[in-house]
Amino acid sequence: MSTLVATHNGPFHADDVLAWALIRVFHDADADLVRTRDPAVYDPADVVFDVGGAYEPDRQRFDHHQHDYTGPLSSAGMVLAWLEDAGTVSPGLAETLREHLVDYVDAVDNGRRVPDAAVPCFAQIVHAYNQGSETMDEFNAAFLRAGEVAKGLVEGLAAGYRERVESAAVIAQAMDDAATAGSNLIILDRYRNWKDTYFARGGGEHVTEFVLHPGVEGRWRSVAIPPERGSFAQKRSFPAAWAGLRDAELEAVTGVKGSLFCHKNRFIAVFTTRAATLAAMQKFGLIRGPVPSE
Repeated sequence: MSTLVATHNGPFHADDVLAWALIRVFHDADADLVRTRDPAVYDPADVVFDVGGAYEPDRQRFDHHQHDYTGPLSSAGMVLAWLEDAGTVSPGLAETLREHLVDYVDAVDNGRRVPDAAVPCFAQIVHAYNQGSETMDEFNAAFLRAGEVAKGLVEGLAAGYRERVESAAVIAQAMDDAATAGSNLIILDRYRNWKDTYFARGGGEHVTEFVLHPGVEGRWRSVAIPPERGSFAQKRSFPAAWAGLRDAELEAVTGVKGSLFCHKNRFIAVFTTRAATLAAMQKFGLIRGPVPSE
């Protein structure tokens, strides 16, 4: 049976929209929603947020407007804390959601921060969804539309967190493997966020100098690793003879068919295939240690 969720009707804010999205993403994707200020209607609901005058997580009641609640949370922060305590949101993911979205929404809703009118932040985007509504039915429909936007944002943040966790393990293993083999290459199965883990593990002093991976379109990229996080320098640059060349011009210099592009600042080179990437780099002495096979 679907979870019955209740919140107030009429105009809405970022916190109640976000609370609804968090429930759908992490508790029940098929939850039913009723928007009302009538206790006879919302009291039977399984989850009630931003209305009802009670903060009782054990009963799944998440309101922050009553005088006896003096904490920093809005309904969004309350719902996230409940989901984390219930184990449906991991501590690491909860921290990511707070850092990138929920803490800001809590602060805005409780008056600790004022949105910058020149910045289209989440709070102002939700506010815009109220505009043009005059009847309760129109506000209800607008709330659901805003909820879809919030759901997509929460899902994206969650996917990004999972990607970072997975990639951290992959990069750590690749660094260890390269060090063991004496190779200056890290070769990935796809693009991954590698810099955070790489430099957190002492990448500036690591033996590796290039990261190779396919792009979403299938072309291969070789990226020269900077000596430190945020630097525009490279531990080892691509050859000066490659700088700024494309297609036939680059092929003529490398002698490798499938050479596509080298940035003029020599920090990235693009090839049609993994084999072409390795062939060009080997011809110009850019590979130390064993040359990887296909």
